[in-house]
Amino acid sequence: MRKAGRITSKVLDLVESAVSEGVSTKYLDTLAEAFIRDSGGKPSFLNYRPSGSKDLIPFPASLCVSINDEVVHGIPREDVILKRGDLVSVDCGVFYVGYHGDSARTFIVGDTTDECKKLIEVTKKCLALAIEQAVAGNRLHDISAAVQKYAESMNYGIVESMAGHGIGSSLHEEPAVPNIGKPKTGILLREGMTLAIEPMINMGRSGKIKIGKNGWTAYTVDGKPSAHFEHTVVVRKNKAEILTINLAKEEAIEVEGVIVESLGNAMFRVRMENNLEVIARVSGKIRINFIKILPGDRVKVQVSPYDLTKGRIVHRKT
Repeated sequence: MRKAGRITSKVLDLVESAVSEGVSTKYLDTLAEAFIRDSGGKPSFLNYRPSGSKDLIPFPASLCVSINDEVVHGIPREDVILKRGDLVSVDCGVFYVGYHGDSARTFIVGDTTDECKKLIEVTKKCLALAIEQAVAGNRLHDISAAVQKYAESMNYGIVESMAGHGIGSSLHEEPAVPNIGKPKTGILLREGMTLAIEPMINMGRSGKIKIGKNGWTAYTVDGKPSAHFEHTVVVRKNKAEILTINLAKEEAIEVEGVIVESLGNAMFRVRMENNLEVIARVSGKIRINFIKILPGDRVKVQVSPYDLTKGRIVHRKT
């Protein structure tokens, strides 16, 4: 799932760089699908249809691209052209080696009003506060309550009729993760649970939506803009692990160790100086330079602060 999450995050990075005045939403979708497939994945959304929805057309794109008053599930089209000041919410799902990643961000085309900028920042903060609650021992609705409390304190509307969800080998799994709820209620969060947390926040106090003629796209009832941010996370004991984020180099922890076993497929068991062991994959840079790694070699490994048991080998000491 980490790889699916990283690909998902990179797709959104790519889309962000392409969002500009005069670009069609179909172009963004084409760009995203090509990157997903080049990365060895498949688009999770393409041809997706919820069970029990026989009359609904399968979703015809790899991205959901929703503009301004479109809350979610906007269908990319050649004739939908981005304009300066638009808010563009992009939701992406990637299926990779049996697991899904799911993430969303809202971008600005050029510049926009202070009110729209504030909406985006509030929605981001709602997601951050929600993720803080995704720790083992908390209850599911602690996540929901965090979104509700902050959004309402800022006088924004919360989309109540749509929710986040469990995620794993299926794109949508139990439990549903609503964006409103009472603290200390809902199921107990256990370490290892994987959740897609996704606040959808509307400007103004109304969280009501309506579904468009295509059967997919949700709009705000009052025509005001909406923002959407989402991450796939793993519930941990002290701090949730975010899967749909690319670990910045400065955030990674670099440690030295010795290769003790080759596991095949460019994977090795590495014993650190504190005798802890890490399962590490050889980085692309080492493979490109044809540097051979053998048991007994001393190496430098980058590990995530969220999971110290896995990492990547970035340097062989000579």
